[in-house]
Amino acid sequence: MGEEKKVQEEEMKENTATEEKETQKTKEAKKADKKASKKQKADDLIKEKDQQIGELTDKYQRLMAEFENVRKRTAKEFVQRYDMGAMGVLEKLLPVVDNFERGLQAVAEEEKDSPFVQGIEQIYKQLMGTLDELGVKAMDAEGKEFDANLHNAVMHVEDEEAGENVVVEELQKGYMYKESVLRHSMVKVAN
Repeated sequence: MGEEKKVQEEEMKENTATEEKETQKTKEAKKADKKASKKQKADDLIKEKDQQIGELTDKYQRLMAEFENVRKRTAKEFVQRYDMGAMGVLEKLLPVVDNFERGLQAVAEEEKDSPFVQGIEQIYKQLMGTLDELGVKAMDAEGKEFDANLHNAVMHVEDEEAGENVVVEELQKGYMYKESVLRHSMVKVAN
């Protein structure tokens, strides 16, 4: 019996050792599962955060693009409003320019050297220089083909020497402000 007991004790020790190994393996497996589970949760959180970051980045970029478009549109509207206001003021100055030109044309030849006339000519040149700096340019219509966008035909004449639909005389100067017509040229057109 003593040997049987020893064998049984050894078997029990082996069983206990095997059970302990299995328990150890189970514990290690559980730890590994917990680690894997934690890693999976962390990976899921990272993916979710990355998705949120992507969505927020996209939203931010869209808002910045929209802001830039609004800024550009506002700047363009400001320039347009400024030009409209400037055109209104400049249009009111054109009759003054016309009167200067008529007055200078009416001066008799012997009075052209008088200081008064020379002073008026200097003021006229200064006014025209200022208008030029602002972007106002006189249109030269005479001898060119009639263009309804630039000219206002108030008379038609039969003229064999002039081509058809050609401006033969400019009755009142037209002016451009930058790329826009400030005042149409009043012209006589040949048919």
